[in-house]
Amino acid sequence: MIFSSLVFLYVFLPTVLLLYYMIRKSYRNYLLFLASLIFFAWGGVSYSALLIVSIIFNYLIGRRIAVSEKAKVWLLFGVIINISLLGVFKYAGLFTETINVFLGLTQNSLLPIPEILLPIGISFYTFQAMSYLIDIYRKEAEVQKNIANLGLYISLFPQLIAGPIVRYHDISLQINNRAHTYEKFSEGVLRFVLGLAKKTLIANNLAIVADQVFNTPAGEISTLAAWIGIIAYTFQIYYDFAGYSDMAIGLAKMFGFDLLENFNFPYISKSIQEFWRRWHISLSSWFRDYLYIPLGGNRIGVKRTYVNLFIVFFVTGLWHGSSWNFVVWGLIHGLFIVIERLGFKNTLKKLPALFSGTYTLFIAMMAWVLFRAEDFGFAKEFYMTLFGFSNTTDIDVDLALMINSEFVLSLMIAIFGAFGGFMLIKKQLLKTLSTNLLAKLKPISYSLFIIIIMILVTTYLANSTYNPFIYFRF
Repeated sequence: MIFSSLVFLYVFLPTVLLLYYMIRKSYRNYLLFLASLIFFAWGGVSYSALLIVSIIFNYLIGRRIAVSEKAKVWLLFGVIINISLLGVFKYAGLFTETINVFLGLTQNSLLPIPEILLPIGISFYTFQAMSYLIDIYRKEAEVQKNIANLGLYISLFPQLIAGPIVRYHDISLQINNRAHTYEKFSEGVLRFVLGLAKKTLIANNLAIVADQVFNTPAGEISTLAAWIGIIAYTFQIYYDFAGYSDMAIGLAKMFGFDLLENFNFPYISKSIQEFWRRWHISLSSWFRDYLYIPLGGNRIGVKRTYVNLFIVFFVTGLWHGSSWNFVVWGLIHGLFIVIERLGFKNTLKKLPALFSGTYTLFIAMMAWVLFRAEDFGFAKEFYMTLFGFSNTTDIDVDLALMINSEFVLSLMIAIFGAFGGFMLIKKQLLKTLSTNLLAKLKPISYSLFIIIIMILVTTYLANSTYNPFIYFRF
């Protein structure tokens, strides 16, 4: 089940909300935990057992960390098991393929590649489980003695399958003590609907063209088609991911939780460093707190700092998917961050904002090619096509048919919004309109916006079978 589905919008969510606000407060966490397990089981009951095992295991290890004199040993054991869980279910195929490459060079028999279905959201809930263990060890939060409450933290359905990644110390106090107000609920509904619009009305329309381009052999598309494809994908992945984060934050508010922001207009960044302060903030924060700083951060010399950065971005790439394409994607970002730290960031500050912004967006777009490509061979051909080194000259007919007014409008709105256009309009309206007039218009305008978006989304979902979920690799 995904947020942008009619079953979730008109059956699951209303039912859970109704029950949540009907029952006693002392039972609400149990209801949310049960709802989260049902939500997860919708995609495969067998992997719900894996999630439950993870919850039980981390609950027991957390209790040992809290009381044992060998807390560090228990922490290390817990982290190793959690990483092993990811290793088996997410990376077994990649490791086997890599070994087979070397075995093939030596003409030895090849290993069979295991066919293991990747449980949706495993990267997210495993990282949250490790956050719990590490925060307990560091005394940054109290151990959770109620296993259902820990299960709720690890499996909370608003952010279970697409983030943001919630660190335990950021939300531990909210598990048993959170505010439920009309204002927060209304804000949550608006945020959810805004994210739903980003996902279904913008990202999905851009995905049609992006998928058409990237599903065509790179040597058979024109340079123009390649550029249209990568531009479409650049904004598709942003609106898809940011849209899901908005929906998660909005849903959490409906149930009284306050989650941290996950995106902050990353495409307006003036450097790759800034890009990663604005893109997938929860993942960046997780790696900073639990990997970069423990490795020594920038405290033990310049060379070690650069090594630490490359380690972090190697793991960042690997986290996103079981393919070396993702690793190289991560290392490209790490390389440019190192280049900027070597002094290029000072040069960027002196240059016009248009240049530094263009540089950052260009690097991000070129890296997205590797992120989207199925393998290095396709990526190589795609780069050659982008820069005119292929033999094709005409845009293919299928793509020409798909670039319609709906796609063009979606792309224009996407670009305008990604660079803060709607925020500027909002700020200007706040300056122009009086406080009394704003107070009168706000509930009416918000209600109209929600109604219009829900009508458009419902119509779109009812008439279209195309509703891609790009986080299956995570």
